Amino acid sequence: MALSWKLYGDGKTPPLGEAVAPDERLSWPRTVGIGAQHVVAMFGATFVFPLIMGLDPNLAIMMSGIATILFLLIVRGQVPSYLGTSASFVGGVVAIRANGGDSSDVVGAILVAGVVLALVGLLIHFAGVGVVNKVLPPAVTGAVVMLIGFNLAPVAAGIYWPQDQWVALATMAFVIVCSLALRGFLARISILLGLVFGYLLSVLLDVTAGQITSPDGTGEVVTRDRINFDTVGDADWFGLPDFTAPSFSLKFSLLVLPAVIALVAENAGHVKAVAEMTKRDLDPVIGRAIFADGVGTVVATSVGGSPTTTYAENIGVMAATRVYSTAAYYVAAIVAILLGLVPKFGALINIVPGGVLGGITVVLYGMIGLLGAKIWKENRVDFANPINLVPLAAGIIIGIGPVRLQITDNFSLEGIALGSIVAVVGWHVARALAPTDMKAALLREGSVLESGSTLGHTGEQLRGPAGGYADARGGTDPSSVDEVGRPGVPHDRGEGTLNR
Repeated sequence: MALSWKLYGDGKTPPLGEAVAPDERLSWPRTVGIGAQHVVAMFGATFVFPLIMGLDPNLAIMMSGIATILFLLIVRGQVPSYLGTSASFVGGVVAIRANGGDSSDVVGAILVAGVVLALVGLLIHFAGVGVVNKVLPPAVTGAVVMLIGFNLAPVAAGIYWPQDQWVALATMAFVIVCSLALRGFLARISILLGLVFGYLLSVLLDVTAGQITSPDGTGEVVTRDRINFDTVGDADWFGLPDFTAPSFSLKFSLLVLPAVIALVAENAGHVKAVAEMTKRDLDPVIGRAIFADGVGTVVATSVGGSPTTTYAENIGVMAATRVYSTAAYYVAAIVAILLGLVPKFGALINIVPGGVLGGITVVLYGMIGLLGAKIWKENRVDFANPINLVPLAAGIIIGIGPVRLQITDNFSLEGIALGSIVAVVGWHVARALAPTDMKAALLREGSVLESGSTLGHTGEQLRGPAGGYADARGGTDPSSVDEVGRPGVPHDRGEGTLNR
């Protein structure tokens, strides 16, 4: 798709029951406004996760904009989405640093994973999306996502939380309250609101209660301010972020490769979600989208940036606004690139207190882990079946432990890497050895899907009682972007088809 969009009607916000298609746009002022919402939606996680991984958040935000533009070009504008920082690599990065790796080792290992992800995308594009479920059925994918999240518990408990336990507790409570008490878009950015709250609370406590004596990021007990603005004052207003050249190691690469499993599932699920909202068959584009995500990760990490992935937060913005225009994503990407060129902004992010991160990470890490349980639930995975129960139980405990397998004097597998191998290989071996009735039970109860994604979407649109598309609550979804008769839609345009 060229960088041009049809104007939707008179360019105003679509009325109830109508939506703006990916190849359409509102007036440019309104498009800029929608793009600004996308920036806010992706912003919190896109700079929180680089902080947790020890990478430059300013560079991460700038490269997320570049990666988003690459993604939109590769998918030819068919999948409106924003590529923010991926949380799937956090556990592997923590393991790399625990084994003596630095930021060069981190971005080098993630770059290798990005190449693998891009190759998987090419395989899916040419072989079909069904290959994903043959290799990575929902039972296995859920286990890998779960162990990635829960493997991070010691980081939150041992590094961030002790730096200021009361600020951590207050921040955690604030995030929980916001996610429940607020509605709509504000509830979706509860993590960002929690970070701002913890930031301001730390400033207030420094003024009123004075310094704190507690462990710092290295574990050494020191007396210090909770937050120090000296680096912000020294930073320039405009300039390039700090770049880091990648270095490569087989050992470190193996620690982050399991994240590819989670990213394949995540990307496929997000494309399915967009397909259901836009009422278009995007199955043929899933491989291209996964390839584009891999390319985005490779480009971002080649200069020291963070890994990328499609963001559910931005899909939520589309659902709320019924504006699926890719023009808004180009606006958001350009804004992110400009923010990355403001070092003072990056310095302001880098001084977020450890206690604040403690309160946020106990929520975030748990949410990542519970996404695995969500995959199991949506696909009706049966843990009364030993094929699912035994190998996945072993893999999860190995990942959470973390359990280490010393292979040679200089090489070992542990935690996420070893747990993922046990879950994936163990499940397929168990299925091969199992009696016929256990194999048949997998098909009956949804643990093995023949088509669709690993996140529970089979690729079929749900129909409401009147023949319209059903939403997640079972009611009819009126937001079809292909509804005949609405502004800008030809009368011969079929519902649910992709005419490009």
